[in-house]
Amino acid sequence: QVSLVESGGGLVQAGGSLRLSCVGSGRYFENHAVAWFRQAPGMAREYLASISGTGTDTWYKDYVKDRFTASRVNAKKTVYLQMNNLKPEDTAVYYCAASYGNSQLRPSDAWDYWGQGTQVTVSS
Repeated sequence: QVSLVESGGGLVQAGGSLRLSCVGSGRYFENHAVAWFRQAPGMAREYLASISGTGTDTWYKDYVKDRFTASRVNAKKTVYLQMNNLKPEDTAVYYCAASYGNSQLRPSDAWDYWGQGTQVTVSS
């Protein structure tokens, strides 16, 4: 069982940066791949990025891969999402999710544990 808590969201101007954190609790967090999603009001949830349990492998959705970077520090049970050059269309609630196993390559519906989300608002 893993619990996740996101933080780091806020209000930022277009072109700015934010770093989201996802802190995990429970045993063997390093054995869980972690993904980042977002959901804007009235929109479907978007699968943005994922990182393997070891942190050595990542995957990104095409439209964020040049601006977003996922990383993790397992000693701190924390996964990060560095977001640069933010745009108003990045405004959404951002969620992290985890699932047991090292591989970050799994379908968007294959994530078992979810955080409560953190709001990111980008002003123009």
